[in-house]
Amino acid sequence: MKNLIFLIFLMSVNSFSQKNLEQLLKKHNTESVPYISISELQKKMPFDSAQGNGIIILDAREPKEFEVSHIKNAMCVGYNFFNLENTLKKLPKNKNTKIVVYCSLGIRSEDIAEKLRKENYTNVFNLYGGIFKWKNKGNTIVNLQNKPTEKVHAFNKEWSKWLHKGEKIYE
Repeated sequence: MKNLIFLIFLMSVNSFSQKNLEQLLKKHNTESVPYISISELQKKMPFDSAQGNGIIILDAREPKEFEVSHIKNAMCVGYNFFNLENTLKKLPKNKNTKIVVYCSLGIRSEDIAEKLRKENYTNVFNLYGGIFKWKNKGNTIVNLQNKPTEKVHAFNKEWSKWLHKGEKIYE
């Protein structure tokens, strides 16, 4: 009976947390860029643009965040220092290439994805819940040496409440 009560509690907490994330994203995003879910992206794995499977992963966090950890094969394009011209040089000429942009939760990534869509990239998606949800779902993240790590840059104390798994790093 205790296990059943605990299971119901966990399900309600997860539902509440999910609803709060949905509300947070609705508050900050216009949803001008379609979301891609973690499970949808996982179905495409392993992905490696160098191997030619057609998915480009862009990390819209700052370099100090990317250096702590990132999704494997992601390219850091940043947010504050984002340079559209330099980013476009790194992207395929095929404007229908699937591009997934992520950040901590999916707020900064929408801004970067919008800029790519304005350049006529037609297959751009925002990763719902960002790297925090990616890690919360038990997915692997890697450091600069491409080794799995538990460390995740938590951006700041306020946003870190959305990261439930991994070691929170703030520097």
